[in-house]
Amino acid sequence: MKYSCVIVDDEPLARGLIEKHLSQLDNFELVASCASAIEASKVLQEKPVDLLFLDIEIPVLKGTDFFKNLIHRPNVIFTTAHRDFALDGFELNAVDYLLKPISFARFFKAIEKFVGHQGSPPAPSDSIVDDKNDYVFVRKDRKQVKMFFDDIFYVESVKDYIKIITKAESHLIKHSLTSFEDMLDNRFLRTHRSYLVNLDKITAYTNHDVEIGKMEIPIGDSYKSVVHKLLKS
Repeated sequence: MKYSCVIVDDEPLARGLIEKHLSQLDNFELVASCASAIEASKVLQEKPVDLLFLDIEIPVLKGTDFFKNLIHRPNVIFTTAHRDFALDGFELNAVDYLLKPISFARFFKAIEKFVGHQGSPPAPSDSIVDDKNDYVFVRKDRKQVKMFFDDIFYVESVKDYIKIITKAESHLIKHSLTSFEDMLDNRFLRTHRSYLVNLDKITAYTNHDVEIGKMEIPIGDSYKSVVHKLLKS
């Protein structure tokens, strides 16, 4: 299945970066790349769209106001250089909220959310990825334990838990892999429905797996194209 997309951003470089990211995904089709809400409105009236990449700060009409006024709203991923607008975006049930400049790893994470939302209304996210943070707190043994991203090698989903593997030890935490992924930064990549890996820790890879030391972590069929392109970039 192909998903149709429209980009709305008054900055040519910002549109170009999203276009480049989309071009690496085989099942996504760019219908139009628009510099204004007026231009986008005409496109959306002519053809139904699955996913809208919408800058919040666009001339004449703010992105969130434009989206509110749409009669038929597609799924939306808001983009902006300012995190102060995040709440406005999430109140509109945005799939995600991306801070510029948008890395491919973070972009792909948003795409994963969109694909996962198909068949049900998109739910507002409860966290904003802040690339300036380098740690996350996780609940373990009735305490909130600080875990530095650089210490995490990979994360594995184990039923209703996740296993966080570090150099020194592993931590079994009651958490979903997807929601934990939202708390991490751009160095982490989903290679499989059950695995997240720290890109900085990968020592080798093949067509079927990535290696972190002696550990071989599978690459799922639906992730292969993106994982390989990212590792080769």
